[in-house]
Amino acid sequence: MADAVTFSFSDTIAGYITRFDSGTRLLRLKTADGREFDVSLAGDPSAELVRNLDEPYIDASGHIDEMLSPGRFLFVYGVHYPERGGGFDAKRLVFLGRGAEDYRFEEPSWWIKQIESLADFYKRAQFGDGPVDFTEYRTEIRLGGDKTASHVQETDTISRLVYGMASAYLLTGKDEYLEVAERGTEYLRKHMRVVDSEEDVVFWYHGISVDGDSERKLFTSEFSDDYDAIPMYEQIYALAGPIQTYRVTGDIRIKNDADATIRLFDKFFFDPEQGGYYSHIDPILFSADHESLGENAERKNWNSVGDHAPAYLINLYLATGDQKYADFLEYTFDTIADKFPDYKNSPFVQERFFRDWSHDTAHSWQQNRAVVGHNLKIAWNLMRMNSLKAKPEYEQLAKKIGEIMPAVGSDVQRGGWYDVVERLKGGDQEAYRFAWHDRKAWWQQEQAILAYLILNGTVGGDANLREARQAQAFYNTFFLDHDEGAVYFNVLASGTPYLLGTERLKGSHSMSMYHSAELCYLSAVYNNLLINGREMDFHFQPDPTNLPDRVLRVSPDLLPAGSVRIASVEIDEKPYTDFDADALTVRLPDVQGRVKVKVRLRPVTK
Repeated sequence: MADAVTFSFSDTIAGYITRFDSGTRLLRLKTADGREFDVSLAGDPSAELVRNLDEPYIDASGHIDEMLSPGRFLFVYGVHYPERGGGFDAKRLVFLGRGAEDYRFEEPSWWIKQIESLADFYKRAQFGDGPVDFTEYRTEIRLGGDKTASHVQETDTISRLVYGMASAYLLTGKDEYLEVAERGTEYLRKHMRVVDSEEDVVFWYHGISVDGDSERKLFTSEFSDDYDAIPMYEQIYALAGPIQTYRVTGDIRIKNDADATIRLFDKFFFDPEQGGYYSHIDPILFSADHESLGENAERKNWNSVGDHAPAYLINLYLATGDQKYADFLEYTFDTIADKFPDYKNSPFVQERFFRDWSHDTAHSWQQNRAVVGHNLKIAWNLMRMNSLKAKPEYEQLAKKIGEIMPAVGSDVQRGGWYDVVERLKGGDQEAYRFAWHDRKAWWQQEQAILAYLILNGTVGGDANLREARQAQAFYNTFFLDHDEGAVYFNVLASGTPYLLGTERLKGSHSMSMYHSAELCYLSAVYNNLLINGREMDFHFQPDPTNLPDRVLRVSPDLLPAGSVRIASVEIDEKPYTDFDADALTVRLPDVQGRVKVKVRLRPVTK
């Protein structure tokens, strides 16, 4: 046949064992979509157990036969040979746990240990063994943690680092992480924040370029998609780290900055006539329709409408319980549920719009393409919002995305989730085409993991649990850099790290601990509290005088009402009893200065 595969190639198969014949050394695997493959183990492949960051290699080569029990999920890397209809010779096996039903990433401390390792890597990369001095911070970090020659400090990447460090403190209580978060927040406020007293708003510089003791402000974005404009998402992510820090410390100055930035959004980005938020404004008139914006004029997109919630707004609500933030969240998700679905035309949501919400299908690189992770991010955040204010349209859309996406956005052969694909098929095409490549980005794996974890933890379902486990398995097998630390930006379809260009970096305009830390924080929360019924500790360090009525709110995320309660509280390492277990609040003692608060949360038996 002219189209037959007549050459050898190496690849990965992710699947469930249906049988193993130790005599013939043949293993049969069934992929996520039900196809079966025979795999030869005659060549004595290596075998290992998946391992966390900072763990040594765990060899399982001497236990292969006894571990190949039916139903177990594993990864097999090997070589396909074309003779006699095709054969696959295994070279490497990766097991996800010691027992057939064990998944190591569901261990209670797995994600907590991982965020510690991430925090240690980025702290060492940015500040070495010296003091935490943010004048030494650089946006670009090489694979091993070294800095490049670039002396740019981008506001958003500092904020994302701060988010990661604050999250690491919440899970571990280690002061060194909170020190980085607080010093980073102060640096942002001093160097990147602009207080416009006339308009009563705050906005944030794109960053600064540092040259010795001097610095040059970078007012507008220097990223190619947003060049010479003020993009909404940069203003949004400037708040991500400080607000996560605010959850820990209750520093009222951070909340004031957030409120002033929200006023910026409402004054200059909000469309009072058609609804929603514009994606860009010009730097002179703060206008969304100025001709200098080019194709970004009067546009709306996922980032400008939806990214408020995960970046800062949910965390701001968790810290305050303020109804105005709940109302903003409701408006955000009502807009998403109303404007983004496009299921008459495509299994993917629409992401870019003109002012009147008609579809912008010719914009820049996106054209009529789908970012797989944005679909999953919508499902994840809809289910978070549904716990705050349940609406049928929220849950229905989230469940629909969860049901549709595996067949069109995941790799059912190898595991993992793809990047950008065409929203429509062309001609007689049977599959949605990749926009540029079939690589898989770390942040899109995060969206899949969190979407299916929260779906499983709130509405249940074997399919949701299976997707969550498969996504966690791929990420923890292939994205953790056991040689240099932290996680890779991209891997090839097979799971092999892709180490070229900016995708070789551990720090860049797109990467700075945020997504990897958010994944650790919320995977720990969902796996332990929602799914596996395990207690968790969370750490705070507020000054009681900064909090209204001295009330500290300790809910780790927007979780279903009544699903968790406070089991115990310690203040400065001593038992403390003035708390409302069901409201997830602690009334702090009437003292001056900061106190260390450790709260243990316990899942409520369903």
